[in-house]
Amino acid sequence: MTVIPLPTASTRGLLIGGKEIPAVSGRTTEDLDPRTGTPFVRVPAAEPADVQLAVDAAQEAFTGWATTAPSRRRQILNDAADLLEERVAEFTEIMTAETGGTRIWAAFNVHMAATLMRQAATMATSPTGSVLATDVPGEWSMAVREPAGVVAAFVPWNGPLILCARAIAVALATGNPVVIRPSEDGPITSGYFLADLLTEAGLPAGVVNVVTNDRADAPEVVAALVADLRVRRVNFTGSTPVGRIVGRLAGEHLTPAILELGGKNPIVVLDDADIAYAAAGVTVAKFMNSGQICMCVDRVIVQDSAYDAFTAAFLAKIATLGQGDPDDPHTLVGPLINDRAARRVAELVRDAVDKGANVLAGGGDADGAFYPATVLSDVTPDMRIYHEEVFGPVATLFRVATAEEAVDLANDTPYGLSSAVYTENGSRGLAVARLLRHGAVHVNDHSVSDEPQAPVGGVKDSGYGHFGSEWGAEFFTETRWITLADRHTTYPV
Repeated sequence: MTVIPLPTASTRGLLIGGKEIPAVSGRTTEDLDPRTGTPFVRVPAAEPADVQLAVDAAQEAFTGWATTAPSRRRQILNDAADLLEERVAEFTEIMTAETGGTRIWAAFNVHMAATLMRQAATMATSPTGSVLATDVPGEWSMAVREPAGVVAAFVPWNGPLILCARAIAVALATGNPVVIRPSEDGPITSGYFLADLLTEAGLPAGVVNVVTNDRADAPEVVAALVADLRVRRVNFTGSTPVGRIVGRLAGEHLTPAILELGGKNPIVVLDDADIAYAAAGVTVAKFMNSGQICMCVDRVIVQDSAYDAFTAAFLAKIATLGQGDPDDPHTLVGPLINDRAARRVAELVRDAVDKGANVLAGGGDADGAFYPATVLSDVTPDMRIYHEEVFGPVATLFRVATAEEAVDLANDTPYGLSSAVYTENGSRGLAVARLLRHGAVHVNDHSVSDEPQAPVGGVKDSGYGHFGSEWGAEFFTETRWITLADRHTTYPV
């Protein structure tokens, strides 16, 4: 079994056509360890010429991969999932050094990515069409789904292995080659690691390619990849401002896109909720990966009669959280991705406090890339944190009188990604869920809940389109209508 080397302070090349090569310009860029600010790995600083080479390789591999036996595609994905599960310790070391992710979060990334790969593998051998009714005597009429072509996958750093698997696994299962543009803050964990394992599992050269870039060159690299007419599908997970750019570029070229963007995710705790259970769920939903998950809760909305008990239980949970060193297996709140992110979170808290918010836990200034688990109350619409996605370990608590007020507050945002409701009355929970304008609503589970067989996507400013299972398979394929007529059909001329 080949062992992938730990790439600390080493250099990777662009992965194009099964080979690692330098950028055409010869330039490289550094990916830094957020704990120390020192280089973790150097990767090529690609430019549009490198993007063209990657798409060339993917397009060349397209026909061969699209016509590969479905059972073979399924086997490669399943073998890659097996390899992932053998590399938990290795991936954990890399992820901790590259993104500051905790050991708990790294292990979950491996588990979830392997599950996603296995679910995607089932799509390789799922039905690819249907026979249609027709009024033409002797004719067969069929709707068939075929691979769309080269897929451009933009993968973020925050849940890197999960989101890389989600971006490419169903695309591969349905016969498409991919070009991964990983995050500048996590090129190994959000691109190379999974590409390497797929290669080891038997994926042909050129079916997966990885293009990295310097942060300053991102706009032209993204534009070159989306604008290439051979790229027939685009998927992007990341911030709403960048998602708007990707969506606009895709629209200009009539390229279908999935955009999974930011969120201002609410959790509603109704007055009949199991308080201890809800407090535990909200704690996970807020502080896993230091709040740097797109589905993390920002607004915790609690009915008045449950507010004091919930707040006490929530603060007690926070007091026991492991915070600090991501190498400690008990740490849930480690560093943010860099010191800029930590300073931004501190600025959101400072703005809120200056305008009247109360700090119930944490608060204060950033310490490098670290910021403590924090809870604010008395947040009002004139504060930045009321509107902006936090993407850090800060929860805001809101007290409301009725379930109707809770729904109104939960929906008072341009975002609509994920949400949750805690209640001991299932019918009541479903009634509230129907009113929440979010792509996912979980009754008696938290907002970060995810399963590979479910449709994953947002509404409003949280994007459009869906990853996952049959929804992903439909997106990554073209539906065509084919008929076969009896050659003795009589034409009316």
